[in-house]
Amino acid sequence: QVQLVESGGGLVQAGGSLRLSCAASGRTFSRYAMGWFRQPPGKEREFVGTITWNGDRTYYADSVKGRFTISRDNTKNTVYLQMNSLKLEDTAVYYCAATEFAGATKEQTYDHWGQGTQVTVSS
Repeated sequence: QVQLVESGGGLVQAGGSLRLSCAASGRTFSRYAMGWFRQPPGKEREFVGTITWNGDRTYYADSVKGRFTISRDNTKNTVYLQMNSLKLEDTAVYYCAATEFAGATKEQTYDHWGQGTQVTVSS
């Protein structure tokens, strides 16, 4: 079992940067691949990116590729989402999630979820 808590959300101007963190409890964090999802206002939750258990591979949605970077520090039980060149359409609640499957893009594949953190991009 792993519990996840996101932090780092907030208000940022378009073109700016923000880094989200997701802290995990439990000793099994390093066994999980970790993903980031987001839910824009009035829309369904969507895949942002994922990282393998040891951080050697990452996968991103086309909408964020080249702007967002996922990393993890297994010694700190934390996964990060660095967001650069933010756009208005990046406004959403961002969630981290854990799965046993590398490269998973479907939210149904993820067993553990955080509560989400709001990111608002203003013009």
